[in-house]
Amino acid sequence: MLERQPLKSRLEEKAVLVGLIYRFQSEQDILEYMDELAFLADTAGLVPIRRFTQKLDKPDPRTFIGSGKIAEIVSFVKENEIEVVIFDDELSPSQLRNTEKEFGVKVVDRTGLILDIFAQRARTSHARTQVELAQYQYILPRLKRMWTHLERQKGGIGLRGPGETQLETDQRIIRDKISKLKEQLVTIDRQMSTQRKGRGEMVRVALVGYTNVGKSTLMNCIAKSEVFAENKLFATLDTTVRKVVIGNLPFLLTDTVGFIRKLPTQLVESFKSTLDEVREADLLLHVVDISHPQFEEHVRVVKETLLEIGSGDKQTIMVFNKIDSYQYIPKAEDDLSPIRRENYSLGDLKNTWMGQGSDAVFISALKKENMDEFRDMVYKKVKGIHIGRYPYDNLLF
Repeated sequence: MLERQPLKSRLEEKAVLVGLIYRFQSEQDILEYMDELAFLADTAGLVPIRRFTQKLDKPDPRTFIGSGKIAEIVSFVKENEIEVVIFDDELSPSQLRNTEKEFGVKVVDRTGLILDIFAQRARTSHARTQVELAQYQYILPRLKRMWTHLERQKGGIGLRGPGETQLETDQRIIRDKISKLKEQLVTIDRQMSTQRKGRGEMVRVALVGYTNVGKSTLMNCIAKSEVFAENKLFATLDTTVRKVVIGNLPFLLTDTVGFIRKLPTQLVESFKSTLDEVREADLLLHVVDISHPQFEEHVRVVKETLLEIGSGDKQTIMVFNKIDSYQYIPKAEDDLSPIRRENYSLGDLKNTWMGQGSDAVFISALKKENMDEFRDMVYKKVKGIHIGRYPYDNLLF
């Protein structure tokens, strides 16, 4: 694993969060985005102290945010002994350098924060190799900011003259490491592909969804397994495959890494073999946390990611999870304010686009509510796929 000081150096490390409100974006949107950034920071072991937002048509090319907001944050950082400033967008290498110079403390962007969480939570050698590759790909263009010995020259016999700067040496070393890690992942991908072929011709079902929507809890519920699950982002990085039998019908169920808004491109590339489990699945169970205020945005992000990896047209069951946590606030008859999402009951939601099709189910994996309906729907889908593949097996059902 890449040797660098982890972001989580001590539990009480204090941080402030910074986000931009772009044109055509509501303030409610940025509040939800900052909530997610705070959850990411907490998952990384930081303590978010305050949030700063600014309305701009586009980011400042030098410092991402304007000079007035920079001065406001600098003052707060000094007065409150803040140690980390976290931006909700990916910063360019020069923006990282300039903002660190302005604030005088460590600056981390959203991509760097997610990579740090992945580094903390990778358990198997496969996941660690994937994360290490993503880290090096992220660090390579940012070396100038990370090292202080940039202008030292090599010397010695045969190396007189300008030689190679330390920055160039470090860049070459990291490029070599990236090449070796890619070779390792090619070998791992080949091994995992062989494993997938060796699983026989059983129907393959994959759990997909935004991070922290309850995929691992659902897998534990229906596969009677003990996949690690907790109320943190990216609790599961390693792909887990279990054989599940519903009725008399066996199939393979895969738990995959959760998606997230602005998922770093480095992770999409390095987690290719993990995403192959989604690409090669016969049926997707798209798990949604219906209790989350932004669950429709999460659905959009997952669907866009599936399209990006070539899996947008697969058979899918929408699994609306956490109905036990759904908050319903009925409107008074004399209340003339606009109807909000929380003013809809679960029955109302089932009559919208979410429940009108036959391929949607509302459950609580934690409380095991409506699980019979869920199992029946999965059984019918898997049976249809199985019979389509093996028509002679129709007599067995």
